[in-house]
Amino acid sequence: MDEFNAVPHAADSKKGYSEQTHPSLWRDYASAAGIPAVCFYLVFVAASMVIASSYSDFPLLQNLHILILTLAGAGLTAAGSFMLNNYLDRDLDAVMKRTKHRPAAAGRIKPARMLTSGLMQAALGIMILGSVEPVSAVAAAAGLVVYIVIYTLWLKRVSTLHAAAGGIAVAAAPLIGWGAVDPALHSHSWLLFCILFMWYPPHFLALAIQRAEEYRAAGIPVLPAQAGDAVVKRQIVLYAAVLLAVTLFLREFGSVYTLTAACLGAGWLIPGAAGFFLKNNTGWARYMFVYSFPYMTILFIVMAVVHM
Repeated sequence: MDEFNAVPHAADSKKGYSEQTHPSLWRDYASAAGIPAVCFYLVFVAASMVIASSYSDFPLLQNLHILILTLAGAGLTAAGSFMLNNYLDRDLDAVMKRTKHRPAAAGRIKPARMLTSGLMQAALGIMILGSVEPVSAVAAAAGLVVYIVIYTLWLKRVSTLHAAAGGIAVAAAPLIGWGAVDPALHSHSWLLFCILFMWYPPHFLALAIQRAEEYRAAGIPVLPAQAGDAVVKRQIVLYAAVLLAVTLFLREFGSVYTLTAACLGAGWLIPGAAGFFLKNNTGWARYMFVYSFPYMTILFIVMAVVHM
């Protein structure tokens, strides 16, 4: 980690940084914090808290401060991690069309301020979670370390396995939420972890198919650029099939959940398998990527609703 930080960043040496005034600067900070992604992440945290309250008989509605503090802590930790990622990846982001307009890569926020803001948000988030329940704080800190150290600083630059590390970071969300209500972490919390862990690699691979040339230009190893789309399609379908099976392990959540999980899973698996017979790989990958968001969002919302 120290050796990487000692390497000069091309984004720093080739451009000056010119921060804007309000409200543009606030928009840039919100963009760097990944607000839409944070909201997506918090769906998993909140849903896990509702489910955990059902299994532990914890009166969540009578303890809304626990819900609010947990969401605030998890949100700040996630936002801080995104800002740290923006800081560390600004050299790579500047090369890619999809990311070159990010505030740090484009020079709209000074690197030092991005680093300071990210560290402060992440630290504050973990402290808030620690005040609720240490297990939640540990889960959030572990997710942060995996995302920043293992994913961003290491694997993203040297191995296609970085998708698995990204999956671990995302999958920390249910452990944060469940741990805030039930620090014993019921086995179902780990099934929720497995669901998100299995979801992330095919979600990312679908994006990588669309952006393979950009990743190659940035020097980021991705499977589509190294092994070809046919291999990636097989992996996506395999992940989608295993994910569907894992979601059905929770059939004790009831018939409404089970039917929803089956339909949502089929909506990803069947079109995924159809990709073997399609020539428009980009269009197919776009569907697989876009569908992955409502798939997980609806699945976790239904989980929460059936436990209310």
